[in-house]
Amino acid sequence: MNRLLFRTTTIGALSKRTGVKIETIRYYEHIGIMPNPPRTEGGQRIYSESHTKRLTFICRSRELGFSIDEIRSLLKLVDGGEITCGEVLDKTLGHIEDIQKKIADLQRMERVLQEMASKCSGNDVPECPILEALSLGVQAIGDIPT
Repeated sequence: MNRLLFRTTTIGALSKRTGVKIETIRYYEHIGIMPNPPRTEGGQRIYSESHTKRLTFICRSRELGFSIDEIRSLLKLVDGGEITCGEVLDKTLGHIEDIQKKIADLQRMERVLQEMASKCSGNDVPECPILEALSLGVQAIGDIPT
Protein backbone atom coordinates (compact mmCIF):
# COMPACT_ATOMS: atom_id res chain seq x y z
CA MET A 1 0.00 0.00 0.00
CA ASN A 2 1.21 3.51 -0.80
CA ARG A 3 2.51 5.15 2.41
CA LEU A 4 1.04 8.51 1.38
CA LEU A 5 -2.44 7.03 1.02
CA PHE A 6 -2.08 5.22 4.34
CA ARG A 7 -1.38 8.46 6.18
CA THR A 8 -4.06 10.58 4.53
CA THR A 9 -7.81 10.76 4.88
CA THR A 10 -10.84 12.27 3.22
CA ILE A 11 -12.88 15.14 4.60
CA GLY A 12 -15.65 12.71 5.56
CA ALA A 13 -13.26 10.51 7.52
CA LEU A 14 -11.67 13.58 9.14
CA SER A 15 -15.13 14.77 10.12
CA LYS A 16 -15.98 11.41 11.70
CA ARG A 17 -12.64 11.15 13.46
CA THR A 18 -12.83 14.62 15.01
CA GLY A 19 -16.58 15.10 15.36
CA VAL A 20 -16.38 18.32 13.32
CA LYS A 21 -18.96 18.85 10.59
CA ILE A 22 -17.69 18.88 7.02
CA GLU A 23 -19.08 22.40 6.54
CA THR A 24 -17.12 23.60 9.58
CA ILE A 25 -13.89 22.11 8.26
CA ARG A 26 -14.46 23.89 4.94
CA TYR A 27 -15.24 27.12 6.80
CA TYR A 28 -11.99 26.87 8.76
CA GLU A 29 -10.15 26.41 5.46
CA HIS A 30 -11.98 29.38 3.94
CA ILE A 31 -11.02 31.73 6.79
CA GLY A 32 -7.44 30.48 6.77
CA ILE A 33 -7.03 28.75 10.11
CA MET A 34 -6.94 25.33 8.46
CA PRO A 35 -4.54 24.99 5.54
CA ASN A 36 -6.07 23.98 2.25
CA PRO A 37 -5.24 20.33 1.73
CA PRO A 38 -3.86 18.92 -1.48
CA ARG A 39 -6.38 17.34 -3.80
CA THR A 40 -6.50 14.20 -5.83
CA GLU A 41 -6.69 14.39 -9.60
CA GLY A 42 -10.44 14.06 -9.14
CA GLY A 43 -10.51 17.13 -6.87
CA GLN A 44 -11.07 15.30 -3.59
CA ARG A 45 -9.42 16.87 -0.54
CA ILE A 46 -6.76 14.70 1.08
CA TYR A 47 -5.96 15.44 4.73
CA SER A 48 -2.82 14.41 6.59
CA GLU A 49 -2.21 13.77 10.27
CA SER A 50 -1.03 17.39 10.59
CA HIS A 51 -4.49 18.52 9.46
CA THR A 52 -6.06 16.30 12.11
CA LYS A 53 -3.80 17.74 14.82
CA ARG A 54 -4.53 21.30 13.73
CA LEU A 55 -8.27 20.70 13.66
CA THR A 56 -8.06 19.15 17.14
CA PHE A 57 -6.18 22.25 18.34
CA ILE A 58 -8.84 24.53 16.85
CA CYS A 59 -11.69 22.50 18.34
CA ARG A 60 -10.16 22.35 21.80
CA SER A 61 -9.51 26.09 21.70
CA ARG A 62 -13.14 26.72 20.68
CA GLU A 63 -14.34 24.44 23.50
CA LEU A 64 -12.37 26.62 25.90
CA GLY A 65 -14.10 29.70 24.54
CA PHE A 66 -11.35 31.24 22.44
CA SER A 67 -12.58 33.32 19.52
CA ILE A 68 -11.50 32.64 15.95
CA ASP A 69 -9.20 35.68 16.08
CA GLU A 70 -7.64 34.46 19.33
CA ILE A 71 -7.14 31.01 17.81
CA ARG A 72 -5.54 32.61 14.77
CA SER A 73 -3.05 34.35 17.10
CA LEU A 74 -2.32 31.12 18.97
CA LEU A 75 -1.76 29.31 15.69
CA LYS A 76 0.94 31.82 14.81
CA LEU A 77 2.99 30.35 17.65
CA VAL A 78 2.30 26.84 16.40
CA ASP A 79 3.16 27.80 12.82
CA GLY A 80 6.38 29.63 13.33
CA GLY A 81 6.83 31.35 16.62
CA GLU A 82 5.56 34.76 15.55
CA ILE A 83 4.34 35.29 19.10
CA THR A 84 6.01 34.28 22.33
CA CYS A 85 4.91 31.90 25.04
CA GLY A 86 4.58 34.95 27.30
CA GLU A 87 2.09 36.46 24.87
CA VAL A 88 0.14 33.20 24.88
CA LEU A 89 0.09 33.31 28.68
CA ASP A 90 -1.16 36.91 28.58
CA LYS A 91 -3.93 35.90 26.15
CA THR A 92 -4.83 32.94 28.35
CA LEU A 93 -4.95 35.04 31.52
CA GLY A 94 -7.06 37.65 29.73
CA HIS A 95 -9.38 34.90 28.59
CA ILE A 96 -9.66 33.63 32.18
CA GLU A 97 -10.67 37.15 33.29
CA ASP A 98 -13.33 37.26 30.58
CA ILE A 99 -14.66 33.88 31.72
CA GLN A 100 -14.76 35.04 35.34
CA LYS A 101 -16.78 38.11 34.30
CA LYS A 102 -19.19 35.92 32.34
CA ILE A 103 -19.59 33.60 35.34
CA ALA A 104 -20.34 36.58 37.60
CA ASP A 105 -22.89 37.87 35.08
CA LEU A 106 -24.52 34.44 34.83
CA GLN A 107 -24.68 34.13 38.62
CA ARG A 108 -26.32 37.57 38.81
CA MET A 109 -28.85 36.55 36.15
CA GLU A 110 -29.55 33.34 38.05
CA ARG A 111 -30.21 35.29 41.28
CA VAL A 112 -32.58 37.67 39.49
CA LEU A 113 -34.44 34.79 37.83
CA GLN A 114 -34.63 32.84 41.10
CA GLU A 115 -36.08 35.90 42.81
CA MET A 116 -38.57 36.40 39.98
CA ALA A 117 -39.57 32.73 40.16
CA SER A 118 -40.08 33.00 43.92
CA LYS A 119 -42.63 35.79 43.35
CA CYS A 120 -44.72 33.57 41.08
CA SER A 121 -47.32 31.22 42.56
CA GLY A 122 -47.47 29.13 39.41
CA ASN A 123 -51.26 28.99 39.64
CA ASP A 124 -53.62 29.09 36.69
CA VAL A 125 -54.12 32.83 36.95
CA PRO A 126 -53.62 35.26 34.07
CA GLU A 127 -51.44 37.66 36.07
CA CYS A 128 -47.84 36.52 36.21
CA PRO A 129 -45.29 38.54 38.17
CA ILE A 130 -42.47 37.17 36.01
CA LEU A 131 -44.06 38.47 32.81
CA GLU A 132 -44.91 41.73 34.55
CA ALA A 133 -41.30 42.19 35.68
CA LEU A 134 -40.02 41.40 32.19
CA SER A 135 -42.53 43.77 30.58
CA LEU A 136 -41.67 46.62 32.92
CA GLY A 137 -37.94 46.06 32.73
CA VAL A 138 -37.86 45.94 36.52
CA GLN A 139 -34.37 46.64 37.82
CA ALA A 140 -34.82 45.91 41.51
CA ILE A 141 -36.25 42.59 42.62
CA GLY A 142 -38.27 44.31 45.32
CA ASP A 143 -40.11 46.19 42.57
CA ILE A 144 -41.60 42.99 41.16
CA PRO A 145 -45.36 43.10 41.75
CA THR A 146 -46.78 40.22 43.76
